[in-house]
Amino acid sequence: MIPQVFSKTITLADGRTISIETGKLAKQADGSVVVRMGDAMLLATVVSNKHAAPVDFLPLTVDYREKFAAAGRFPGGFLKREARPSDGEILTMRLVDRVLRPLFPSDYHSETQIMIQLMSHDKDVMPDALAGLAASAALSLTDIPFAGPISEVRVARVEGEFIVNPSKAQLELADLELMVGASLDSVAMVEGEMLEVSEEVMLEGIKVAHEAIKIQCQAQIDLATEAGRVLEPREYSHEEADNEELRAEVKAACYDDCYAIAKKGTGKQERTEAFAAVKEGFKEKYNEEELAEKSNLISKYYKETMKDAVRECVLNEGIRLDGRATTEIRDIWCETNYLPSVHGSAIFTRGETQALATVTFGTKLDANRLDSVTTQGEEKFYLHYNFPPFSTGEARPIRGVSRREIGHGNLAQRALKSMIPADCPYTVRVVSEILESNGSSSMATVCSGTMALMDAGVKMTKPVSGIAMGLILNEETGKFAVLSDILGDEDHLGDMDFKVTGTVDGITACQMDIKVKGLSYEILTKALLQARDGRLHIMEKIVETIAEPRQELKANAPKIVIVEVAKDFIGAIIGPGGKVIQALQKDTETSITIEEMEDHGRVEILGTNQDGIDAAIEAIKNITFIPTVGDTFEGEVKNILEFGAFVEIAPGTDGLLHISEIAYERVNKVEDKLNIGDKVMVKLLEKDNRGKLKLSAKALLEKPEGWVDRPARPPRSNDRRGGDRRDNRDRKPRRD
Repeated sequence: MIPQVFSKTITLADGRTISIETGKLAKQADGSVVVRMGDAMLLATVVSNKHAAPVDFLPLTVDYREKFAAAGRFPGGFLKREARPSDGEILTMRLVDRVLRPLFPSDYHSETQIMIQLMSHDKDVMPDALAGLAASAALSLTDIPFAGPISEVRVARVEGEFIVNPSKAQLELADLELMVGASLDSVAMVEGEMLEVSEEVMLEGIKVAHEAIKIQCQAQIDLATEAGRVLEPREYSHEEADNEELRAEVKAACYDDCYAIAKKGTGKQERTEAFAAVKEGFKEKYNEEELAEKSNLISKYYKETMKDAVRECVLNEGIRLDGRATTEIRDIWCETNYLPSVHGSAIFTRGETQALATVTFGTKLDANRLDSVTTQGEEKFYLHYNFPPFSTGEARPIRGVSRREIGHGNLAQRALKSMIPADCPYTVRVVSEILESNGSSSMATVCSGTMALMDAGVKMTKPVSGIAMGLILNEETGKFAVLSDILGDEDHLGDMDFKVTGTVDGITACQMDIKVKGLSYEILTKALLQARDGRLHIMEKIVETIAEPRQELKANAPKIVIVEVAKDFIGAIIGPGGKVIQALQKDTETSITIEEMEDHGRVEILGTNQDGIDAAIEAIKNITFIPTVGDTFEGEVKNILEFGAFVEIAPGTDGLLHISEIAYERVNKVEDKLNIGDKVMVKLLEKDNRGKLKLSAKALLEKPEGWVDRPARPPRSNDRRGGDRRDNRDRKPRRD
């Protein structure tokens, strides 16, 4: 049976098109679409179980995978099949998840799985910008309760012009890159990096992206209508029925106490215990049998009451949970050079959030290898973020690096990388260990990373600071408060988490998640400007601690020297099976890497001992030695013959010092002047086309008084028997 296929086409401003198609593939899924742009094709499917999972949250999984066959490649590694997702794939999963998750009902608890796979790759199309569109389009064709559609686009600014969904080549020329997720009426997510652009430019980029998203959302609506898939949301009952009488009872009994705690301005631990005590005090009025019946609803209604009290306290009193004003930054203290044996280190503590960053220098061999379907290459600067459970006073299982850790590390890396000079010879790894966390640990990572890099002696263009902004918005009254440097509780209870990093001259990266619909650009502008003031305040604290990069590397930090050699000598330096370079590294206690460039070889020598580095340089110079006529050398006599001596002017390179070139006076016997092992200064007079060298010691001596150089003998013409007379002298006399 030939399937009935429905499709819609979206035309971008520059004429490129995106198509959405359904009805051909994966028809047993609740919803499935194929999104195509150029030769890039993504299949998105969504399935949600009809019954609820035994949890009190939405068990949503967004999975994005790039199939190697899509680019005509084999997976790397021993097992030739796709395995765990790459960091790039995980970051794409997070981008999609962050926009979709808030659009499901809070009481919907069915296991829901969205799977997106790249089936065909186009080098001029970046598929992660299409993943959000594909996921939303698949959801829009189902009866799964979902307040969509949404879409995501990437926008870049190249030479002052904004481009929607640029190619990778265009992106390399951009000074702004934003990934924006939005619905028809509101922006929900923004993430990107910039080269010190202004707040106004960033807002303009968001607006351009949102206009493109509106067109893509309408195309999804039209596709569902044409395909006859405009369905009523499925019926579900995943939570206990609300008890409005109990809800009112909880609010009446607990609201004032929660408001008083919020207004008191206490620390995290004290505040947590006080809120818990109010809840437990309310539950004391019930016996065990009643609690067994009502406990879940009491917890739900108490959480609502506490959230309302905290939010109203901020809006009415201008007082936050820890007693700060809305624009106030927590106390900051910093320290550099904390760890004696690392190449650079720094501690950044802001309130109850603390990050310890370390910097490690390496060679090209230590670069982070990137080998995915869409990205091949390496990173010479990268940052890893670790969030251990003790940082929040918890004990829980550690099961590898989480998606959150990858996402936060990526944000901090993007914030800092544009300030690392292009000519930095090292591979640089920054590791951030979060030791305490109460809000905005990723921004603490940016600040500690900046100081650690300067402590290590990396010549950063400018230091970078970061801040997380929050929002409390009463949608009924329109009253709002923008919060600087948010706490963890303010993140959970608020309506926005907006992280901004930058230098004194502009923004370098951002990440924003908005939990309310219809956030105005007025509020967004206020948040950005307030964030700038906060960033500059934090920057002052950083500069007070370390004003500029250290001029000298630490004693234990490796030094790197780069030597350029002729391409012809790369094989000689490596040696058969790598024997020469391995022996050289062992003997000099250095790390040596060689990279073949277009017209030369680039040799990196890394070591902590200067004598070892010098020895490695000297050895490489000897291997790649090319003598030049006119140069002088201190050589060693290696062999003596009747007509002269062979003098080694570099390891493996010797030349002939003819007996007539030893001294001005007549030398009857070489041994009268030289012995094997003697050191002698010589000058290179000539190098023939076979590479043989003619040396002279006489040329470096002072001429005796009255000495007259003999004029060079002009070449003689051939005699009547043909050939040069000197050649004829060598012939045997002809018998008459």
